[in-house]
Amino acid sequence: MRRPLSLILIALGAFCLTLAPLVKFYVAERTVLAPLNRYQRSQLVATNAQYFDMATFRMRKGVTLVAENTVRGDTRANGGNDSLAVWDSSSIIYDKAFPDRQVDIQSFRIAFDRRTSELTECCGSHVGGDPKVRMSGYGLLYPLANVGKRDYPFFDLITRQTVPMRFQGEEEIGGIDAYRFVQQVPVTRTGAVEAKVPGDLLGLGRDVKPQKVDRYASATITQWVDPRTGVPVRVDQKVDQFVRTPDGRGRMTIASADLRMTEASVASLVKLSDENAFKIAMVRSYVPYGGVLAGLALLLLGGIAGLLNRGRRGKAVPAPPAPRRPDGKFGDTGPAPAPEPVPGRAAAARTVPPPAPRRTDGKFGGVAPEEAPPAVPLTYTPVPERPEGGTGRRSGN
Repeated sequence: MRRPLSLILIALGAFCLTLAPLVKFYVAERTVLAPLNRYQRSQLVATNAQYFDMATFRMRKGVTLVAENTVRGDTRANGGNDSLAVWDSSSIIYDKAFPDRQVDIQSFRIAFDRRTSELTECCGSHVGGDPKVRMSGYGLLYPLANVGKRDYPFFDLITRQTVPMRFQGEEEIGGIDAYRFVQQVPVTRTGAVEAKVPGDLLGLGRDVKPQKVDRYASATITQWVDPRTGVPVRVDQKVDQFVRTPDGRGRMTIASADLRMTEASVASLVKLSDENAFKIAMVRSYVPYGGVLAGLALLLLGGIAGLLNRGRRGKAVPAPPAPRRPDGKFGDTGPAPAPEPVPGRAAAARTVPPPAPRRTDGKFGGVAPEEAPPAVPLTYTPVPERPEGGTGRRSGN
């Protein structure tokens, strides 16, 4: 039993050693991918913000703005190419005191490589419904499970350009040692405003006629990213949007807010990132390294079991030879058991007559009286007495 056990242990050890690199270099590369179907909601809040209320046509200051963001994956948009993921994102910014008054609405669609997270042009990607926008760099995710302490090109959706996201150090967020990245988006013209703006709103006075203006935006975006997954677990945005005249003299703020992610949204993203990090670690670390350790341990145990088995066989005392029975065969030398009577034969054995006597002619059978040998007659011839004084010798006459 010990020899098969040692062989089984050695076989299992070899299997584990073979499985470890297979999981790490083959399975992991095909399973550590961004999901096709993603659904995520987050909320950012800005206090002491200001915006231009188009309903009342005046500036509102000291308000609380809320930004509701939703990300949803479109599993059919990639045309069957599962190496690409397509996600839609929409953000609605509104005044907390007047939820029905929407300050701004943003929407976009991105397509990216599920393994590297790099953006690509396909599958109906757009920004604000404009499919002509060319996106590059990274969008909603960093390099999947491979975030380094360096700068990354990140696409800014407000200015529609790629701006470096610079590494600024590490910080603990929800128990995760996150990397902090900061993106400084300079003041950028985002488009022209069709309607002219009154001069008094631009700070030029009531006597100035309505002016043609352009729209501008700048932002400071800070993201805390889990390096194990590439998922941002917290996002803060300081946004300034305004219009100004071509000569730069007139200016009006459209919105100014320092949006910070709520604790509930941070906790939700931390939980999501922890779950993904565990799955990634299973195929990249736990299973491969555990397989190597288990394989070596099983090989060692199998070798020890084999050596112990060999040692026991070398010290074994040979058994004495079996005794020989009287019939010449080997086996038990005790008295042979009486044969069991066979039914039907016992009565026959008792009725067998004794063998017939042999006759004088050599045949077997009864001896009749007439066949007895004839009697031989006995005769007696008297011898004459010798005379006294004679020699006792008969003469030749």
